[in-house]
Amino acid sequence: MATDELRRVATVAWKRCALCVKNDLTFKSPREFCRHLREYHCSKEGGSFVCRYGMNNVCPSLPVEGVSDKDYEDHVARDHVCIEIAPFKPLSQNSDSSGSSRSSTPVPTHSEPSVVQDQYKWTVYHSKVNLPAALNDPRLVKRESDFFTKTWGEAFDKSDIHPSPHLPEITRDHFMRYIRKISRRHKTHVKNNETLPVASADAGKSCLPVDLFPALAARQTDKSRVELDQIPKTFLSPSFSLENPDTFNDVFPWAQIEATRHGDEGPKQSSKLLQEKMSHYLDIVEVQIAKQISYRSEAFFHAMTSHDELQEYMTKTCAAIKHLRDRIHHLDSVLVRGPLTIMKLTKTRSNYAKLYNKLKLMATIHQTQPTIQMLLSTNEFVGALDLITTTQEVLSQELAGIHSFRHLGSQLAELEKVIDKMMQADFVKYATADLNRPLEDRQNSSVEKLVAIVFGMLRQHKYNFIDVYREEACTAMKAAVKQTVVEAVSTADDINVEGAVGSLADQMRLLNFPQWMELLNEIFENLTVILRRVKAFHDVISEVINVAAGRDVHHTQHRKVVENGAQHIQDGRPQEGEDTNDEEEQEESSTVLSRSISLHDEDADIMVAEPEYVKAMNNLKDFLCQTCEHAHDRCVKVIVARAKDGFLEKIGSNDFVTLASAIERFASECEHICGRKSMSLRGSLQSQANRFVNRFHEERKQKLSNILDIERWKQADVPEEFQDLVDHISATGKLSPAKKVDTEKRSASSTLRVGGEEYTVVGTVLILLKIIVEYCQCVEDIPTITPDMLTRLVDILKTFNSRTCQLVLGAGALQLVGLKTITTKNLALASRCLQLIAFYIPMAKAHFEIRLPAKQLNMLKYFDQVLKDYKDHISEISNKLVAIMGGMFELQLSKWEVKAPMPSACFRGVCKQIGKFHEAINELLPEQQVQDLFMSINLAFKQHLKQQLAKLGVSNDNGPKHGLVMADLAFYTGAMKSLAGLGSLDYNMESLWT
Repeated sequence: MATDELRRVATVAWKRCALCVKNDLTFKSPREFCRHLREYHCSKEGGSFVCRYGMNNVCPSLPVEGVSDKDYEDHVARDHVCIEIAPFKPLSQNSDSSGSSRSSTPVPTHSEPSVVQDQYKWTVYHSKVNLPAALNDPRLVKRESDFFTKTWGEAFDKSDIHPSPHLPEITRDHFMRYIRKISRRHKTHVKNNETLPVASADAGKSCLPVDLFPALAARQTDKSRVELDQIPKTFLSPSFSLENPDTFNDVFPWAQIEATRHGDEGPKQSSKLLQEKMSHYLDIVEVQIAKQISYRSEAFFHAMTSHDELQEYMTKTCAAIKHLRDRIHHLDSVLVRGPLTIMKLTKTRSNYAKLYNKLKLMATIHQTQPTIQMLLSTNEFVGALDLITTTQEVLSQELAGIHSFRHLGSQLAELEKVIDKMMQADFVKYATADLNRPLEDRQNSSVEKLVAIVFGMLRQHKYNFIDVYREEACTAMKAAVKQTVVEAVSTADDINVEGAVGSLADQMRLLNFPQWMELLNEIFENLTVILRRVKAFHDVISEVINVAAGRDVHHTQHRKVVENGAQHIQDGRPQEGEDTNDEEEQEESSTVLSRSISLHDEDADIMVAEPEYVKAMNNLKDFLCQTCEHAHDRCVKVIVARAKDGFLEKIGSNDFVTLASAIERFASECEHICGRKSMSLRGSLQSQANRFVNRFHEERKQKLSNILDIERWKQADVPEEFQDLVDHISATGKLSPAKKVDTEKRSASSTLRVGGEEYTVVGTVLILLKIIVEYCQCVEDIPTITPDMLTRLVDILKTFNSRTCQLVLGAGALQLVGLKTITTKNLALASRCLQLIAFYIPMAKAHFEIRLPAKQLNMLKYFDQVLKDYKDHISEISNKLVAIMGGMFELQLSKWEVKAPMPSACFRGVCKQIGKFHEAINELLPEQQVQDLFMSINLAFKQHLKQQLAKLGVSNDNGPKHGLVMADLAFYTGAMKSLAGLGSLDYNMESLWT
């Protein structure tokens, strides 16, 4: 039964134990299965291990007398696991039974701990031995020919294996394509094999297989390395010495020697084994040496053969060397000694010349300090600094060690520091004098000195002069603004500066708007003068830095920049009669500036490197912009001080436009100077403009509301100024106020003529039209407030529309102004007023569209919305008029009786009311609107009459009643046609009878 179980798990024998079926054990690896066999199916008898894994606890493939530990493990791996275990490198250890060196196995034993390291653990990938090798194992006592039959029966190796039906029968034809493809390469390969040994022999190289096949040599090398790995590393160590106790103990274990001394037989055997092991190691080394000698034997023989030839070559070489030496001695005596003497004399003369030149150089260096003093007296700072630098280089290189000049280097260093301080002091002095000279003085005569100072500072890489000049410019602007305010306050006649007024700002607030505006313009002019001086300084410094940086500037461009700088230096605005003098001064200044820069440009080295040049130019540009920003800040403080208590909010629109224009001119001038927009002053103006817009809007909105509250909705006369305003708008196409022209005084007209059409309006709509023009003119004067003005104008238009609806349609005027009723004339006037404003809304939209920024053009939709509201309101008024007449028709026709006399009283009343209605609206509304209204009224009349006829039971039967109705209808039609402008309406009454 156990044998059947073994057969059933033959393919994976290590998965389950055939004898422990009841325990249902399953193993995860062959190692666990081997451990299980050692622990439960193996017995140890003395030093032998007996396998009990089989029927009746007898293994069929292992002798009953037992085997060693190593053989037992090989047996288990070969016969029970069915997978060959790769051999591991043995570790030296003393066996309990024989004391000889045994190889450890990857399967630990139950009786002793494992001595195998983790890296040597066996896996299925270590299997390298095939079945023929296992069958031909020389370690077996006899050849086991019954390897298969003893397990599977006698008929196993004699049974015929039938061909697989799944595999095709392979013939030679299947390989013909491959043979044709490879035959040519095979012939080449055979030819190379035949010629390779002969060619190698001719070349004097070895023809051994090891030399011809590197793979074979590598395999033999690996085999030799495996044999050498059996020798302990101690013997192969470069520091091997038996004098070392550790090495001695490794080679001769002390325990064996001590045991031998006491006469123990076991250790003697161990000593004998140790000796045999040493002999074995020696044999391995000798064999390896012999192999190496055999590999190199041909080289040894070749070296011995070429030894005599080498001796002959050496003899010839020694003779050639002796001959060469003799010739060299002859050349030395004939060609070398004489020229060497000449060279020595030449060197001596050169030394004398160097000494003479050094003495001349010392004499020149001795005159350095007087020369520097002379250069400083003429403001030649660059020349003085270059002389100091050159002298220090000469002292440190060519005159190093000269005792008489030992203190000159430190003196020059101190002198260089003094020049730095001198340049800084002169620059501050120049900046102060340039910025604080009288504003009327337009000529600066110190440009040449400025150029010299700046070149000197650039030579020393000192760039802080830009910050110094900026601080001086800010101080000068502050002083100029304060002085201007003081002069304006002191010259004002209508204020008392000796009163209880605190600061200068409080005194300035006592000025009225014209006086303060004059003061502000004076401040702008004075600051512009200072900024032009700063611009002139900027241009000069920019040109100097370009020259110092070695920039290749074309002569014409150079001349243009210099002339621009000179022009800015002449910074006052020319007065009448001074053009000739200004041109002469400009030419003279540009000549001086060009000459001063050219003097430094002729032989100037590059003083400013590229990174420093970029940084300096950026600082120079920032300096100019920051100065303009500071000027704006000073002006903002003046404006904010005057705007206290809402002064600027109370001024008129014309005055505010004057203020905005002055600020815009100054801001544009600053932008022209610095090339960059500044938002501080414009931001202050915008803030004031927002306050102005709020007040402007609130005043006009309140004014419109007050007028609407007292409006009685009666026709008003149109003064000539409003007619002129409308005519001006029609002529120019712009919503702008008309220019006042002194003409004969005309009387007011009853209607407003707009483009050939007359509008009968109330007084409020004229005021609203003027307000619209004022809004558009304000936007024209102050473009920055366009978005705010747009929303507020739309608010004004919505206010008028909503209040008109509330007062007229909503009958609010009955309570406000005491009207008894809202008449059709009131409604028609309201409609006509709305039409007039709706006519000008597209013009207002076009006016704002031109001035709105591109990002805010979507705000124009507010005009479209308010225009739609106006048109809807006009339609509601028309519907209201039709509804009034419809109510009258219903009232009159309810009393109508179809009886003689004709026309009936009802139809006479209807026609009378229609006549009054026509008379009320005909003069107010345009003809087309009147026709549209009466067309709707006629339809309403037909509807009411049709309903009444149905009630009275009158039909189109040509009877007496039908005749009476037709008589009334004829009267109604005649009355309608007699009204002006209504003759072309459709008076067909056939729809009454359908």
